[in-house]
Amino acid sequence: MEVICCQPKTKAKCITEGRRKIKGKVVLMKKNVLDFDDIKASCLDRFRELFGKGISIQLISAVHRDPANDLLGKLGKVAHLEKWVTRITPITAGEIEFDINFDWDESLGVPGAFIIRNHHHSQFYLKTVTIEDVPGHGREHFVCNSWVYPTHRYKYDRVFFSNKTYLPCQTPDTLRKYREEELINLRGDGKGELKEWDRVYDYAYYNDLGSPDKGKEHGRPVLGGTKEYPYPRRGRTGRKPTKKDPNSESRLPLLSLNIYVPRDERFSHLKFSDFLAYALKSLVQVLVPEFKSLCDKTINEFDSFEDVLNLYEGSIRLPSAITTKKLRNCIPGEMFKELVRNDGERFLKFPKPDVIKEDKSAWRTDEEFGREMLAGVNPVIISRLREFPPTSKLDTREFGNHTSTITKEQIEENMNGLKVDQAIRSNRLFILDHHDALMPYLTKINSTTTKTYATRTVLLLQDDGTLKPLAIELSLPHPQGQRHGAVSKVFTPAEYGVEGSVWQLAKAYAAVNDSGYHQLISHWYDSRMRLYSSTR
Repeated sequence: MEVICCQPKTKAKCITEGRRKIKGKVVLMKKNVLDFDDIKASCLDRFRELFGKGISIQLISAVHRDPANDLLGKLGKVAHLEKWVTRITPITAGEIEFDINFDWDESLGVPGAFIIRNHHHSQFYLKTVTIEDVPGHGREHFVCNSWVYPTHRYKYDRVFFSNKTYLPCQTPDTLRKYREEELINLRGDGKGELKEWDRVYDYAYYNDLGSPDKGKEHGRPVLGGTKEYPYPRRGRTGRKPTKKDPNSESRLPLLSLNIYVPRDERFSHLKFSDFLAYALKSLVQVLVPEFKSLCDKTINEFDSFEDVLNLYEGSIRLPSAITTKKLRNCIPGEMFKELVRNDGERFLKFPKPDVIKEDKSAWRTDEEFGREMLAGVNPVIISRLREFPPTSKLDTREFGNHTSTITKEQIEENMNGLKVDQAIRSNRLFILDHHDALMPYLTKINSTTTKTYATRTVLLLQDDGTLKPLAIELSLPHPQGQRHGAVSKVFTPAEYGVEGSVWQLAKAYAAVNDSGYHQLISHWYDSRMRLYSSTR
């Protein structure tokens, strides 16, 4: 075989008739429990490396087919991560970079994907794979951001694709079958209980709301699944059915966090630390008042705004005998940072919202009300007002007349000289309308301890781009029946006296409607619709 010597000061290794070594970098994060490495897993992985079983990567060509492999992309030679045994793992969780060298065959062309096999005992988080100086192409970078479990956990190879986006009809033929198989794996087969290493994005009906094994009174009907009501749907978990009702799925123990979620969709270790820390704070905020409630006539209620502010200004001041060093030894790092603040060493203290850092009453202003509506959870529900007064789409034969009772005179006082017709033509009037969404259910809702209204909020777009509330309409079903329409009251901005307090209450009802609609419809219901459409 003819050997061609390399020129000095070049990056390429010696070339042997179309073959060469090309370098690569793999960035990953080893398995850890919150902020601390899993020592057992680390030792077992190092032991396996001594016998040559490590992490391997095999490149797949995006341009050249392999006749011996069903005309799929040609496979490169298997390469392994280097120096796993000698690399010291940091005490706290973090990214680690490993070298990898590929035996490059010119006939491979440009890699469009790669197969990775994990022969270790534990999973790791694969962040990126970078291949330097691909002949005729240059640098190839793969962004992965996925957990890779040991090979025996999968019935297929883990394949990662390049960052180039293709329409289905434009996907290279060499990669098409790999893409199709990946989609099949993500959809799942609808069988068995899903485990943490499964990567299945499937749906199921809500059949786990009750516990029929505890008795009939604990049973709940299945939500969804009928021709008339095919929704809502949830992520499938595949748990075993209950003993007394085969149509109901068994539930996890109380406070269990072991709910199946595709591993890549779970909280990161930092996010999960924050989640646990805030959960602990919330629990303490409940337990402490319970002890105080022995002398409190309004148990589990905020008696004043001071009670609310105490969530951020109260908490527990650590005595001098308890040092942060002792706490740090028994609490994982990121959770420790969240539980113990630096402001006076207060324990279990919630961070103060920015809106009340400078002024404790800033949340009461109309400017903040409009800002939170835009910057909050549900801004897409705000719509341009096209006609005045606002009308309803509810069936008048069943619900009667639900046209808004807001008048032009009520809102033009605060429109900076504009008239309603002018503002509509210039696209300056907007509405947050939750009237139709809540009205059919208000009688049932208000028959419980919960009380609410259906709201309409009319807003003016100002020259500085902010929204200014002009009026809020609170509506209830007619006391003689919903066929008689709605009973409505309109409230306009006020700062002082009884009118100011009632205006604050009206804004609170509008905000509650907006938050509730977001949680039930925009977030919960629509996300189930998207899950269903994406898996089918």
